[in-house]
Amino acid sequence: MADYSKDDTKNLFESFNGLSNGIVGDVKDAINNNSVLIDQDKDKCVALKKRMGLMSGVALIVGTMIGSGIFISPKGVLMSTGSVGLSFVVWLGCGVLALMGRKSPDFPRCALSYAELGTMITKSGAEYAYLKDAFGPLHKNLGPVPAFLFAWTSVLILKPALFGVVAMSFGLYAVEPFCPCGPSDIAVKLVAIVCLLTISFINCYSVKLATKVQNFFTITKLIAIVVIVAGGAVMIARGETEYLESGFEGSQTSPSIIALAFYDGLWAYDGWNNLNYVTEELKDPYKNLPRAIMIGIPLVTVCYILTNVSYLTVLSPAELLSASAVATTWGQRVLGVMAFIIPLSVVFSTFGAANGSCFTGGRVMFVAAREGHLPEVLSFVHTRQFTPLPSLVVSTILACVLVLMGDIFALIDFFSFAAWMFYGLTMAALIVMRYTQKDAYRPYKVPIIIPIIVLLCSFYLVIAPILQNPRIEFLYASIFMFSGLIFYVPFVVYKKELSFMRHVTYLVQMVFCVAPSRYDKDIVE
Repeated sequence: MADYSKDDTKNLFESFNGLSNGIVGDVKDAINNNSVLIDQDKDKCVALKKRMGLMSGVALIVGTMIGSGIFISPKGVLMSTGSVGLSFVVWLGCGVLALMGRKSPDFPRCALSYAELGTMITKSGAEYAYLKDAFGPLHKNLGPVPAFLFAWTSVLILKPALFGVVAMSFGLYAVEPFCPCGPSDIAVKLVAIVCLLTISFINCYSVKLATKVQNFFTITKLIAIVVIVAGGAVMIARGETEYLESGFEGSQTSPSIIALAFYDGLWAYDGWNNLNYVTEELKDPYKNLPRAIMIGIPLVTVCYILTNVSYLTVLSPAELLSASAVATTWGQRVLGVMAFIIPLSVVFSTFGAANGSCFTGGRVMFVAAREGHLPEVLSFVHTRQFTPLPSLVVSTILACVLVLMGDIFALIDFFSFAAWMFYGLTMAALIVMRYTQKDAYRPYKVPIIIPIIVLLCSFYLVIAPILQNPRIEFLYASIFMFSGLIFYVPFVVYKKELSFMRHVTYLVQMVFCVAPSRYDKDIVE
């Protein structure tokens, strides 16, 4: 941390005087020592609080997985595969791959690979925390590089793209009913930005409010899925299975095309690891983390398979490909005058998914800044609401920029390519820690073959499209990822500091009423 003068510290303390109400304590010591500000009562220290129970954890997983993907990605999967039969195989394969990263038949309570990591390393930050703990000790300067590049990429691409894509889906479904000739791109993006700003305000204001919003919208999206599945079941009972009987006619067999189909399908499954980003805020993570995953992921997998069957009992492949909003078109065919229920439910669904993305997205930036890999001010916490306000604000700004720049499918490809590189590295981290941290406490443990298989699948999903069908999105992702090294050497290795950052820190602290915080196991548990 920067070496502040006594006058600077005094001025800063006076700025907070009267605002902190006994919570901040001694700001001078916090700045000089980079310590957590601790009152006699743990609940009054400036740090993230454990305010999420099991059901909130399940709602976060289900709510972020069931977002825009299942309502938009069916189009991308069918377009890439070329047939109804192969599209079902891809959807099933996505579910199997998702579960392989988590489930082990050797343990009665279904030990999960991410649950193994999450219960072994109880810091927030998910992949960032795991990569840092696995590779960081191996070399003073090179060891932290994977974690730094993940943080860098998450800040610039992964989390803002996820947040932005879901918000754009919200805008698409919110505007669609009012535009019979199709919604304009400008209208969709404006509504998406309003969505981003609203959700950001909720998450900055209160963790409890954000979790209540998440719980409510998770229920509404499950209702939408039930309506779609029930409608498909009625159509099948009437014998309307013409489109399902086309089978594998017209299937694409190119490995690169299949990989792109998996990108679109896995986009709908993404979000399963979001609870790992907020482990510090989860009550009893050793029990609730694996339980939430075991409840959430199978539930979502069943919903997805049945929803795709329902789509293709009502819509022909050509109709599905031409629909700008698949679920809305389905509703118009099946529900008639009640068709408005579907776009309304999908609006709720995407809003809930965007809320979950915002909730977890700011935590990656927060943890990376706390570890010295991003500007320290991004690790500050509001002194009353205990939310990582600066990181949430920056994450929202970046998401707004991506919304203005890209379209939905470009952002999906952009996100998936980079994401699977780090999913693979995370599996490698698990393997490494099996040998470097043999004696670490692991409440849950997967057979070593599981992370190896997921690592190989990740390698395929990254390499195959590049070799057989190069796209400009892959180049952009690579540039963003490795450009982080330009900043890593001077600011992390040599710990150079920019003089103006002191003034930025002062301004942010006074405007947002935030104070330094860092992870302390005795405090957060």
